[in-house]
Amino acid sequence: MKKDDQEILKEVQKNTTMAIQAIDAISEKVHDDTLLQELSKEKLLYSVIQNKATDRLQSERVESYHASAMQDIMLKGGIQMNTLTNCSTSRIAELMIQSSGRGITNMWKSINHHQNSCSTSMEIAKELVDFEEKVISRLKKYL
Repeated sequence: MKKDDQEILKEVQKNTTMAIQAIDAISEKVHDDTLLQELSKEKLLYSVIQNKATDRLQSERVESYHASAMQDIMLKGGIQMNTLTNCSTSRIAELMIQSSGRGITNMWKSINHHQNSCSTSMEIAKELVDFEEKVISRLKKYL
């Protein structure tokens, strides 16, 4: 497996891991059942994409991405701070939209910097970008 493939798949893992952790951390603050259901569906689909990247790396015996404890603390702390005074449905949707926007930006950077990736790795990366764009569209109704 080429280095570009490894890097792009690890970026997919990183972004999906962060999204799943953000959903886990913010779900306890959600009071709107339809938003909670939406976030649960998103978490499942992030897991599917994450598994595709992980399976591809493991089939080539390449080490997967592992989040550090500091990254976990920073993510959860950021969510706590951003919902401390306002944990309305609108605020939670706004935070998730911002998170998805950062995910799209990071994936496009990775796609543009790893153009020598094979089509399978690129397809997984673009699947994540497409999914994140759909997430943003669906969450807009909660603003």
